[in-house]
Amino acid sequence: MGFADASASERPYLPPAVAVSTVAFALRPPPGASTLDEAARSGDDGAAPATLWIPLVRRTREPFRGRWALPGGPTRWNETLTDTALRSIRAAAGCTPGYLEQLYAFGGVERSADAARLVTIAYWAMLGEGDLDAAAAEDAADGEAGADGPASRAAGGSASPAATAPGTGRRWDDPGDPPPLHHLDDGGTDAEGNVAWCSADRLPELAFDHADIIAYALARLRSKTEYAAVAHRFLGPIFTIGRLRAVHEAVLGAAVDPANFRRQMLARGALVDTGERETGAAHRPARLYRFSNDAAPEPPDARPHSRRSA
Repeated sequence: MGFADASASERPYLPPAVAVSTVAFALRPPPGASTLDEAARSGDDGAAPATLWIPLVRRTREPFRGRWALPGGPTRWNETLTDTALRSIRAAAGCTPGYLEQLYAFGGVERSADAARLVTIAYWAMLGEGDLDAAAAEDAADGEAGADGPASRAAGGSASPAATAPGTGRRWDDPGDPPPLHHLDDGGTDAEGNVAWCSADRLPELAFDHADIIAYALARLRSKTEYAAVAHRFLGPIFTIGRLRAVHEAVLGAAVDPANFRRQMLARGALVDTGERETGAAHRPARLYRFSNDAAPEPPDARPHSRRSA
């Protein structure tokens, strides 16, 4: 029995619905992606600004029609919570995250605007630059071959991410095709204009309690002490010190003095010079480094961040 079909006396005893919301952090939007804040996108000398980016989707139905929200939706009856999180990230960002972790359960009694009790299992992810670039290259190849792009896939095209998500194979008692992802699609609405990337530090007014979910995810990320692992997931195994500084600035949400950062990182012995230099740079190519084995350096001049409770 659905909430709308239940009587007033039956509704208090209905079990809560379960949904998933995902916060996917990246150092930059994917190539060609729409953004809500172009000023935050451009950094000095082409470097990434000191901010983290997340994909948001514009709701195409009530409640909160027209307002931005996190990717997600009800978990399907034949998929796990993690599968739902992966599906929603693939639909919004067009790629699979290299790191995904369950964040928290948000189950406020009145968090759902339509009065039906709704519990959201939040996930947070880190999208590496390699993930974004690989997805862009795949989309370009698909476009040359005449295949559907990421927006079409998000809207339920033949190449829908749900078709390849683990754990979503059809069961013998499956009643039919699953419903569309409710944050991204509303009865055939084109999803292309309903997905945009936003600086995590410059959020618009969001639907539901999604601002609280993002704040909690930011606190979780900024409380991480294994910054070598964080940088590795965002940048990959080889990087310049400038790009490593960009990770620390984005995670901390504050600028770091370039000269002091370089001196402190090299003095700690956590970096190994690969002997190579970056290619394709407009200026003098910077040296490429990797972390030494088992290195987990703290960011210079880092201040502890308290974890925000839900």
